[in-house]
Amino acid sequence: MAKRLNNENTVGEVLKYIIKDNKLQSGMDQISVKEAWKSLMGNGVNSYTKNVVLKGTVLYVELTSAVLREELSFGKDKIVAMLNEELRRDVVKEVVLR
Repeated sequence: MAKRLNNENTVGEVLKYIIKDNKLQSGMDQISVKEAWKSLMGNGVNSYTKNVVLKGTVLYVELTSAVLREELSFGKDKIVAMLNEELRRDVVKEVVLR
């Protein structure tokens, strides 16, 4: 049964309820992860980034540079930690570079 909201709820509480009730969290995570990738990686990496997709807890990043892909593969754990810190919760568990 749906929870009845009253006039004393904050806008944030109402939005959280709407997102949870309509199962929109995965879509919101998709957008948040893409924005976090762009802000954390900077212009150098973003110019070689073709696509960023979150499927479950795995982040798939498509890169156009094999050299950059190799360099980033050494820091996958750090990338996961940085993204989760930026998002303030554990959304990404693994990064796959393509």
